[in-house]
Amino acid sequence: MSTAAADTAYRWHHLRHEDVAAWCALTTTLATADGTDELYQPEDLAEELDEHGVDPARDSWAVWHGDQLVAAGQVRVAFHPDQDGRTRVWLGGGVHPEHRGRGIGRRLLAEQERRGLEIARARQPGRPVFWRADGGLQGASVRRLLEHRGYAVARYFNQMTRALPGPALPAPTAHRLVSPGDDLEEALRLAHNLAFRDHWGSTEQTAQTWHDHWAARSSRPAVSSVALDEHGTPLAYVLCGEWVPRELYVNLVGTVPSARGGGLARACLARTISLAATSGAYDKVDLHVDSASPTGATRLYETVGFHVDKTFASYQRDA
Repeated sequence: MSTAAADTAYRWHHLRHEDVAAWCALTTTLATADGTDELYQPEDLAEELDEHGVDPARDSWAVWHGDQLVAAGQVRVAFHPDQDGRTRVWLGGGVHPEHRGRGIGRRLLAEQERRGLEIARARQPGRPVFWRADGGLQGASVRRLLEHRGYAVARYFNQMTRALPGPALPAPTAHRLVSPGDDLEEALRLAHNLAFRDHWGSTEQTAQTWHDHWAARSSRPAVSSVALDEHGTPLAYVLCGEWVPRELYVNLVGTVPSARGGGLARACLARTISLAATSGAYDKVDLHVDSASPTGATRLYETVGFHVDKTFASYQRDA
C-alpha cells in the first residue's frame, strides 16, 4: 500500500479526555511490544492533558483507524534554557506495531517538530532550539526513524531495579530524615533546581510545572524521603511515584552541591527502600539514571541493591 493510500485510512485528531481509555490501551501495547515496561494508568494520562503550558488541541496528536487509536504523540517545551542556554523540545509518542511502516511515524514526528519549534520560539525567543526523543531499547524501530531524520544518540540511561524486601539497609545520618509534606513543596523545588543545575538535560522547574508533579495521582510522599538540616532546609531527597500496582518508582534523587559527599542521598534511598519494604505494598523499586551522571549515580544505586535491567537511548537533533 502506498503512503498516500494508507494515509486515507487514518483519521488524525488530537488527544482528548474521552480518549484516555484508548490511549492507555495503546501505551500498554507499545510497552509490551517494545519491551520498555513503561505502563500508565488512565488517570495518569488524563493528568498529562491538564499540565501547565500544554494545549492538547495543538500539542498532541491522535491517529485513529476506525475506532482504534493506533498512534499518539505529544510535545513539551521547557520554560527555561538548559545548562548550555538552549531550549529543549521533548517529543513523545508511538505507533501501534501493526500500523508501522505506513508513514504515520514520519508524519507524526514532522508535526511534533513543527509545533515544538513554534512554542520554543514564542516561549524562549532568540535561543537555539533542539529536539529530543526517546530511542527505546537496542533494536527499537523508532531508532531507524529518528536516525533517518538526522537524530543521533545523545545519552544512554539505565533502568535499574531492586527487589523487595531484600536485605535491610541501615540509614545512619546526622541529619533528620522525613517524608515530605506540602509544607516542603517549594523548598524542595528550589533544592531540586540547585541539585540538578549541572546535570545533563535538566532545566529549571517553575512553580507550576513542579506542582503538576507534586500533586499528581501517582505521587507517593509517604515513602519518599528528605534529609533536612538544623533549619529544616532540604539537603537531599528521594521523591517517588507509583504508575504500576506494587512497583514503586523513584522519580527524583538529588543532593544540593554543598552537601554532596556526605552520604545523604544514600541515607534517603535506604529509608525509602525500608519504608516500601515494610509497607507490604510493593514488590520492587525501579528508577532510571543517566549512565554518565556527574555524581556517579549508577554506583550509588548499586550500593543499595539496585542492578541495571535495561538501557535506553536518548536521541537529539538541533532544530
